[in-house]
Amino acid sequence: MEDPRRRIRSQPSLFLAALVLFLVFTPPASAAQQPIKTIVVLVMENRSFDHMLGWMKKSVNPLLNGITGKECNPISTKTPGSQSICFTDGAEFVDPDPGHSLEAVQQQVFGSGHIPSMTGFVEQALTISPNLSETVMRGFNPESIPIYTSLVSEFAVFDRWFSSIPGPTQPNRLFVYSATSHGSTSHVKKQLAHGYPQKTIFDSLHENGIDFGIYFQNIPTTLFYRNLRKLKYVFKFHQFDLKFKRHAREGKLPSLTVIEPRYYDLKGSPANDDHPSHDVAAGQKLVKEVYEALRSSPQWNETLLIITYDEHGGFFDHVSTPYMNIPNPDGNTGPAPDFFKFDRLGVRVPTIMVSPWIKKGTVISSPKGPTPSSEFEHSSIPATIKKMFNLSSNFLTHRDAWAGTFEQVVGELTSPRTDCPELLPEVASLRNTEAKEDGGLSEFQGEIVQLAAVLNGDHFLSSFPDEMSKKMSVKEAHKYVKGAASRFIRAGKEAIKLGAHESAIVDMRSSLTTRPLFQP
Repeated sequence: MEDPRRRIRSQPSLFLAALVLFLVFTPPASAAQQPIKTIVVLVMENRSFDHMLGWMKKSVNPLLNGITGKECNPISTKTPGSQSICFTDGAEFVDPDPGHSLEAVQQQVFGSGHIPSMTGFVEQALTISPNLSETVMRGFNPESIPIYTSLVSEFAVFDRWFSSIPGPTQPNRLFVYSATSHGSTSHVKKQLAHGYPQKTIFDSLHENGIDFGIYFQNIPTTLFYRNLRKLKYVFKFHQFDLKFKRHAREGKLPSLTVIEPRYYDLKGSPANDDHPSHDVAAGQKLVKEVYEALRSSPQWNETLLIITYDEHGGFFDHVSTPYMNIPNPDGNTGPAPDFFKFDRLGVRVPTIMVSPWIKKGTVISSPKGPTPSSEFEHSSIPATIKKMFNLSSNFLTHRDAWAGTFEQVVGELTSPRTDCPELLPEVASLRNTEAKEDGGLSEFQGEIVQLAAVLNGDHFLSSFPDEMSKKMSVKEAHKYVKGAASRFIRAGKEAIKLGAHESAIVDMRSSLTTRPLFQP
C-alpha cells in the first residue's frame, strides 16, 4: 500500500496545502508553551511605591528605581526658597488618611507648575493636617514589611507601574478588570445604583469558556460592575475564609482567581487592605496567607500571583506621572468642573508578581510595546490575561489595547523553580492601639455601604443610603455589608433553582419584601 506521505511530497500542490493547514491549525510556540494556567490577583489599598518599597533599593535590590535619600518637597511650591521636608524611613501606623482625590493628586503631582514635578505632596498634606506633611514623606523600612521584602528578593517587582487615573480608589479599581471607569473620577451614587455598565475581563473569560472566581471577606466590590450581578455569575463568589485555602489545597482554583481583602477594621478581625488607618502588618499577614496556600497547592507550578495597589493614597513618590500620549479608554470625560479627559496616569504604585517561573530578584521597568508610549498600569492586567489565555474577545477599551503586558515575566525559565520558600516570615504588628470599630467610615467604606444598599434594595428608601451610611460606625457597616452580600448571593442561587433566566440581575429588596425580585 502506498505511503500517503510519499504521495503528498511527490505532488507540490498537495504538499503546499498540507503545509498551510499545519501552519493554520498549529498554535504558536509561545501559546503552546504558556506555563501559567491560574492567575491570582490581589489589589490592596492606597500606598505609593516609594512609601512601601522605595527603601528596598539600598538593602534588598540596588536595581530598583527607589529612594536615594535626596528626595524632598517644599512646604510651598509657590514660594522660591521655601523650607523643604525630605523623604525618610521609619513609616509606621498612619492616621489620618492623606488626600487622594483628583484635585489633591493634581496638586501633589504638578505643584504650581504645568508638568509633573512630584513636588506638591507636602503642600497638599498641610491643607489636611500639620503633622501629615511628614507622614506622606516617609517610607517603610524593609524589616517592617518582611513579606514584601522576601517576595521582592525571591520573585519580581515592577518599579514603573502606575495607577490608571490620578484619583481615588473606586475609579482605579474599575480599571483593573475593565480598563475604564466609564467616566468616573470619584464616587458616583447614581452610577453605583445602576451598576457600572462596561464589559469586564470576567465577561471575556466567560465567553471563552474559562472559569473565574472571586474570594471575598466582607463583600465583593466587583459587584460595582452591573454585569457581575447577573445570575449566571452568582456561583463565582466565594467566602475567602471558607473556600480559598480549601480550593488551593484541592487544586480547584479557577483560571482567574480574585481575592478581596477585609475593608472594615474590627477588634479581633482587623482590616487587611492596607488602607489608612489600617495596620499594614495585617495586609502583610494576608499576603503571607495567600502565598503559602498557593505554594502548597498542586497548582503552584502553573500559577502567577499579582499583588498591586489601587492608587497611591496621597503618599509621596518621586517618579514623574506619565501625562502624554495616554489614550482615553472609551471617549468618556469626567464631570465638571475638571472635565478630566483620562489622558494621563496616576502615581506609581507597588506591584509584585510571584511564580516559580520567575527568576529570583527580577526588576521590571518599562514594557516592550505594544506602542512606544505604553506603560504598565492597571489595564495591563486584563490586557495580559487576554494574551496569556489567548482570548478571542476584542480588547475591552483603547486603554488595555495600549497598556504594556507582562507575560514575559514568566517567559525566561525553561522549567519551574524548586527553591521557592514554602513559608514566609512572621509579621509583627505596627500599631499598639485597638481597631476603631466605633469610629466613622472612610469614603471607600461609605461607598461599599451604598453598594450593599443596592444589593439589599434599601437604595429605594429616600433616607438611604447617604444619610444612614454617614451615621454608621465601622462595626455597624461591617455587619450590614456582610449580611447584604450573603443574602444577595443566597437569593441568586435560590433563583437559579427556581429556573430564573441566567441573564437576569438579582435585586434583593429585603427591606421591602421577603421575596427577591429580578431585573432584566
